Amino acid sequence: MKLSIRNAGVTLNGNTILESINFDIIDHEHVAIVGRNGTGKTTFLKALMNQELFEEGIDEEKFQISKIGNFSVGYLSQVDFEDENRTLLDEIIKPYQYLIDMENRLNNLVIKMEKDEKYIKEYTDLEHNFKMHNGYGYKKEYEVMISKFGFSESDKSKAIKEFSGGERTKIAFMRLLLQHPDLLLLDEPTNHLDINTIVWLEEYLKNYSGALVLVSHDRMFLNNIVTKIYEIEYGKMYEYSGNYDYYEKEKEVRYNKLVRDYEYQQKEIARLRAIYLRFRYKPKKAGLAMSRLHQLEKMDILEKPNEEDTRVFRTNLSEIDLSSKRVIKLKDLSIGYDDKVLATISLDIKRGDKIGVIGANGIGKSTLLKTINGIIEPLGGSLEYGIHVKPGYFDQTLAMINNNNTVLKEFREFLPELTEPECRRALGSFLFKGDDVHKTIDVLSGGEKVRLTLCKIFYNKPNLLILDEPTNHMDILGKEHLENILSEYEGTIIFVSHDRYFVRKIAKSLLVFDEKGVTYYPYGYDQYMEENKKNNVLTPEVKEKKNKKEEVPEEPKVNIRDIKKELNKVENEIIKLEVKINELNSELFNEEVYNDFNKSNAINDKINKYNQELEELNKKWEELINITLEKE
Repeated sequence: MKLSIRNAGVTLNGNTILESINFDIIDHEHVAIVGRNGTGKTTFLKALMNQELFEEGIDEEKFQISKIGNFSVGYLSQVDFEDENRTLLDEIIKPYQYLIDMENRLNNLVIKMEKDEKYIKEYTDLEHNFKMHNGYGYKKEYEVMISKFGFSESDKSKAIKEFSGGERTKIAFMRLLLQHPDLLLLDEPTNHLDINTIVWLEEYLKNYSGALVLVSHDRMFLNNIVTKIYEIEYGKMYEYSGNYDYYEKEKEVRYNKLVRDYEYQQKEIARLRAIYLRFRYKPKKAGLAMSRLHQLEKMDILEKPNEEDTRVFRTNLSEIDLSSKRVIKLKDLSIGYDDKVLATISLDIKRGDKIGVIGANGIGKSTLLKTINGIIEPLGGSLEYGIHVKPGYFDQTLAMINNNNTVLKEFREFLPELTEPECRRALGSFLFKGDDVHKTIDVLSGGEKVRLTLCKIFYNKPNLLILDEPTNHMDILGKEHLENILSEYEGTIIFVSHDRYFVRKIAKSLLVFDEKGVTYYPYGYDQYMEENKKNNVLTPEVKEKKNKKEEVPEEPKVNIRDIKKELNKVENEIIKLEVKINELNSELFNEEVYNDFNKSNAINDKINKYNQELEELNKKWEELINITLEKE
């Protein structure tokens, strides 16, 4: 499959959201769409799903959408279930209905074959087809997914109406993945997932055989999955070949070059104009003056590069009153709801600790933070605060703000001692300027609500931050800014997050919730993962094998000259194949080809064949180059 979009725009409700979109994706390609909140990333995904939303953009190039192949597109636009009385399992097996029908037919044929051999051929043909479509593996596929998304065996028989909104979203998401669309569109797929599920999903998508377009603010997730980035900025789309880390570096390089080229041209324009103005009325120099004028007229004037949108909120947490050395002591603290104990914890939290709380969903992480903040009563044990401890609590559900209030009223009710100008200054530093303060909270985006909540918390200068998923709804630049603030913060932090990059940057120690209970690790995320890897990989059997001395057979003698000859031969074959593939790819853009389904399919078949040959040659080249490096 191939989808190519040239000079497209999108207008919604009279507002131009996108105005210069150029986009390409081919089969098996994994790309990400990045940009600040509100730049149109979700709008672009919706337009990919409903291409009638695209219109002509502002570029001179002709507006065009071209497709090669007949491909399916999958997008989780809304959580819709035809019948909420159906069970989770009923919904999950929907994509496999054709396999279930085949399986039932096979079972019927087995019974018929016992009486009449004429059904043997039909059974054989159908069984081959069943096997080719993963008929013997589809049950394992959906069972693994149900488990990885945190649903239990008993959940499978529950009706959809019994699940929460977040759980329904996960069910719809699983159903979409199991449909295996040729082009999969995902908008923030890691939202509401715990770290273990994110890691599993990451591996699943990395190996996804179809094409993938992904919107995410999870930097580690992007780095591990995508090989191409499209950035949307000021309504335009820019392409970067690589993962997120490459994009960040390359963007800076490109921007600096644009600035240099623009500044150089401006100086050159000023120089040529000065020569023209100086000599235009002097007969002996008139020819020189006119030649400089012609140079100016022929020059392609470069636009001044747009400055990157780097607006972030501003705050100062450096001037906080220090608490006592012991901030909180938890002793056999039992946490939970309605007499159901989720976990029991003993922990000394000291001044300056930065503790990341991680683990599966629904086993007590948020409950612990609410208990520490006094929102939920402990079910047992003790919780003792130190002296001069001033907490600030961030609730992931944003339940601490009143949606009926305006932004200004919400802030003034929280800090009634402040004057209106003082409130406006504080809100302005969190990007609520002018009439923004008169907006009611119910019309704010998720990111704006997060900023308002953080503004209230940070203005109070707490020396203990209790943060439950503070980066939800934040774009990447906002996350990076919050990371910098919290890294320099001299107070104490205990936080829940499923963003591995954020946990790595902030946590000096970890409190891990799992099926065994709650364990404290006095080190950060990287060391925790390293220790986990050692414990999982170095099983006693592996250690025993490692300790055994194995006889190493003598290596056969290798003629390095012959190897180099073979290496040159393989390199020449690689070059020839790459030229053929490039020529065929160019042919795909010819009008007579992409308008002819048979021609485009034939060329795609050739490209796939050559790509397979190229993959084998590259493997051979790597083997040969490794031998030559070892021998030299």
